[in-house]
Amino acid sequence: MTLVSPSLLAADFLHLDRDINMINRSEADWLHLDVMDGVFVPNISFGFPVLEAVASLCKKPLDVHYMIVHPEQYIRQTAKLGAMMMNVHLEACTHLHRTIQEIHDAGMKAGVTLNPSTPVSLLEDVIGDVDMVLLMSVNPGFGGQKFIENTIQKVKRLRQLISEHDSHVLIEVDGGVQGETAPRLVEAGVDVLVSGSYVFKSPTPEETIRQLRLL
Repeated sequence: MTLVSPSLLAADFLHLDRDINMINRSEADWLHLDVMDGVFVPNISFGFPVLEAVASLCKKPLDVHYMIVHPEQYIRQTAKLGAMMMNVHLEACTHLHRTIQEIHDAGMKAGVTLNPSTPVSLLEDVIGDVDMVLLMSVNPGFGGQKFIENTIQKVKRLRQLISEHDSHVLIEVDGGVQGETAPRLVEAGVDVLVSGSYVFKSPTPEETIRQLRLL
């Protein structure tokens, strides 16, 4: 069974309570939260007031993805939310191993995200320390972008790296995940699918989530 983490970025922000209640009713495994600062990526999404409101209502584990500079400054605040996973970009962390340790010490699972141009080989020295690797299949910053085809081969390379180190790291992919790309990603070795527009813009989002989980 594939894990599904719908991305809140594609939700209706005028009716967040309605969309979060839909997630609660659905078979979604997690809720993916993209935090952008307008510095690390060319967009600003939402911050802790929204995260706190979502955490108070959402019954699913929170999968928090920081697309920001200095994400290590927000580890305690993220843990206080009750987040299950704190995901940081390799490109944003000068001392990645220390950040992973601090996330674990705060009681959360640690994820590391790679931009499309970042090779999976850079994870070799931390692959045994992280719980999940998120591969961006679009350039981070905006929802609704076209899937980058090289991601399929990148997933396979990451799966090989995980196998070589006898690791149990989950592979998550975010960006352009829909009916055509999702089955190919799962076949390549993906464990967790992040999907925004495909889920929230669907006429039957709960059924769309269910179909993704069956892949």
